[in-house]
Amino acid sequence: MKSPIPARLPLVLACAVSCLSLPTPSFALFDFIFGKKVDKVAPMASERQTQEAAASVMLAEARMAHNAGRTGKAQSLYQAVVKQYPFTPSAAEASFQNALIIRHTGRMDDAFEALQSFLNDYRDSPRFNEAIEKQFEIAEEAKGGRKQRGMLLVAMKMNTSDIIEFYDRIIKNAPFGKYAPLSQFSIAEIQQDMNEKDKAVAAYQRVVENYPGTSQAAEAQFRIGSISNIAAQRSEDASNLLAARDALRTYIASNPGGERKQETEMILSQVNTAEANQSLTVAKFYKRMGKTRAAAIYLNEALKYGSPEVSNEARTLLAELAAEDPEGVAEARKPGQDYTSLTAQNLKSRDDYVGPLAPELARLSQKPKMRTGDDGFMPIPLQEPTLPLRPGVTAPGAGSLLPPIPETEKPALLPVPPAPLVPPAPPGSNATPPVPPPPAAVKPAS
Repeated sequence: MKSPIPARLPLVLACAVSCLSLPTPSFALFDFIFGKKVDKVAPMASERQTQEAAASVMLAEARMAHNAGRTGKAQSLYQAVVKQYPFTPSAAEASFQNALIIRHTGRMDDAFEALQSFLNDYRDSPRFNEAIEKQFEIAEEAKGGRKQRGMLLVAMKMNTSDIIEFYDRIIKNAPFGKYAPLSQFSIAEIQQDMNEKDKAVAAYQRVVENYPGTSQAAEAQFRIGSISNIAAQRSEDASNLLAARDALRTYIASNPGGERKQETEMILSQVNTAEANQSLTVAKFYKRMGKTRAAAIYLNEALKYGSPEVSNEARTLLAELAAEDPEGVAEARKPGQDYTSLTAQNLKSRDDYVGPLAPELARLSQKPKMRTGDDGFMPIPLQEPTLPLRPGVTAPGAGSLLPPIPETEKPALLPVPPAPLVPPAPPGSNATPPVPPPPAAVKPAS
């Protein structure tokens, strides 16, 4: 059975025949008849001047109506300018003013879309940055659960996914504008308020990576550490402690004079204490299991990050392990990970203990101090002093640091020591006084 002929088919055929009978067939009419979308075609230069003149007159009329408070008529005229003369500068202004009228009616979705249409069609307009600012204001009102209606703020409810979509489109419209880091930071705040820890940390990380040097990047770095610290307190996942420590240390390194420095140091201390306590608990478990090496590793971690109380307990346990299994403790030592000296336990009870260093040795072991005054300081002479020369020699030899000795000069003989005195013999004795031996010959100096 054949399908019935559509009722509009005769009309379509009649229009097609009329188009073919024209001197220049209108293919745009064919597109309109068969439901195809007709693209806008930019007019010629001469025609554009004519369109701009007509669009300017219509735009002036719309402004008069707008200023008079007849927003309905003004909006109709603005939309007519955009529709009839889309390639004129007046159309860009009319599109922006139309979005502002929708903005004041309180329809936030419609106002955002109207501004988006303006940004898509007229990116070279001087109103571009102002339109981005208006979009950000709408997104912020939606985030705060408020919307403007005239001069009042009315409570409203909007899905968080739609609000995040607002911020995403602002970032895409101007990825390097001043509202891009603010929008990305607001996305992270929304996800943080929704307790979506992983999404919030990832969103804050994008602020740090894409917009370094901004105040939002510094605050985002702190938020990453704070969120990870809270997650570590609620669970026993050590990765949260590691992430918190890395984020907080990065904040201190990149913002040494930041507003959050004291708060960051306090949280970092909490993170270190929590990890030290956790390491100490794990070390006690391995100690009970008889796994010396594993226990020693965690005890060193407790010593590294622990408070004085935790460090003392860890040091005592590590000394006990060293006494029971010194080889197991030695295997656990790694460069930069052994934070205790086991040989420093009970040194006074050892046989080879000789006491502290003497004051002289202690002074020698100290590093020399920098000179702070001019006491006893002698400047280096600018000219070298004249070296003494031997008699008969006027100048030193070439290439020698000492003056040469002339061949005619003989070495001086050493003086002969006097003979020792012999005491006289006592009276009445016939003893002959001893004769001293002759002095030994003195060899000349070579």
